Amino acid sequence: MFYELFAGLRYTRSRKRAQGRNRLVSFISLVSILGIALGITTLIVVLSVMNGFQEELRDRTLGVASHIEVESVEGNARVFAWQQVVDDASLHPEVEAAAPYVNEQGMLVAGEAVRGVQVRGILPGPESTVADFSKYMRAGSLDELQPGRFGIVLGRDLARALGAGPGSKLTLVAPQGLVTPAAVMPRVRQFEVVGVFEAGVMQYDSGLALIHLADAQALYRMGDAVSGVRLRLKNLFAAPVVTTELAQIIGVPGLGLRDWTRIHANFFRAVALEKTMMMLFLFLIVGVAAFNVVASLTMTVQEKAADIAILRTLGARPASIMAIFVIQGTIIGVVGLAAGLAGGLGLACNLDVVIPALEALTGATLWDKNIYFISELPSKVLASDVATILTVSFALTLAAAVYPSWRASRVKPAEALRYE
Repeated sequence: MFYELFAGLRYTRSRKRAQGRNRLVSFISLVSILGIALGITTLIVVLSVMNGFQEELRDRTLGVASHIEVESVEGNARVFAWQQVVDDASLHPEVEAAAPYVNEQGMLVAGEAVRGVQVRGILPGPESTVADFSKYMRAGSLDELQPGRFGIVLGRDLARALGAGPGSKLTLVAPQGLVTPAAVMPRVRQFEVVGVFEAGVMQYDSGLALIHLADAQALYRMGDAVSGVRLRLKNLFAAPVVTTELAQIIGVPGLGLRDWTRIHANFFRAVALEKTMMMLFLFLIVGVAAFNVVASLTMTVQEKAADIAILRTLGARPASIMAIFVIQGTIIGVVGLAAGLAGGLGLACNLDVVIPALEALTGATLWDKNIYFISELPSKVLASDVATILTVSFALTLAAAVYPSWRASRVKPAEALRYE
């Protein structure tokens, strides 16, 4: 196998004195290497950014939502023995914290501004253990939600739409009405804004309002009942398994459990599908580079027909001739993969430096945190993605080298040397 490797390396190496067709073959080989490198770099950077976005959005969403929700499946949709649910759920080693909540709809009125909102009644202490509101607060704090004070915490976009800030007075209208002899009157209560949060998720920033659990129970006439219990796990990816196990542990009848993979299933499936489709599209770049490998090896075979014929007359087997050009294609692929891997990892791990540098160079704003709600472009390199990219790309390059190599092994010495 020594001379096959030597010949493959020699045919791949660009020679300074190459002229005519030799120079063209060397140029096409270089283009093939650059094409593969560009494809690998693009794949690694784009998939790393998508991984970063997926993780950031998941963390922000679950920082406001929950890993597992325990709710009633009966008609009243209320959980009365919620303290027992908290105690039973806390027995599971994976459950880190639990907090009751009231989840209802309402309408906020501030002057002429009116907005429909999701009203969540919480206990500030336990809520801070299952959610990350303390990290998202832009004004005030959850501790200012005191029972009987009727304070309210708004999402940033909701507060902006209502023109409200800390200290502002708002009117919360509950959809459940009061039956009077004259008519059914809506239940109305005035609240004072005591805080504003920004989670970076439009659904919550523009449509969620937090009030104290006791105020929510009084406004919506729930007594001591709650809408459910939210659980936070040590390992969020264990949620489906823990949900099944908790269903056997919690002794309160008439309850249903949902984990975050089911609550937000459509969203995360859409993100996963987008990543998959993006990977398929970007592999077309590597596919184009693989076609360049076919062209490069085909021209090399034509140029080296006489050399192939001489080797055949000296006793080289067709398999050895094929191996020479497979080695040449493999070398092109390996060099391209190595260059692409270095470039992709270098860019993906330093986007926080590259993006500001490009903005300073071009004078354009490439990343506006006011649009994307994230101060910098997130990036996370996954070893599994890199392994998939390198494996598939190498397979494409190797497959591209097979046909020209097979054609080289079929060269007939007599015909190749007829005009030499």
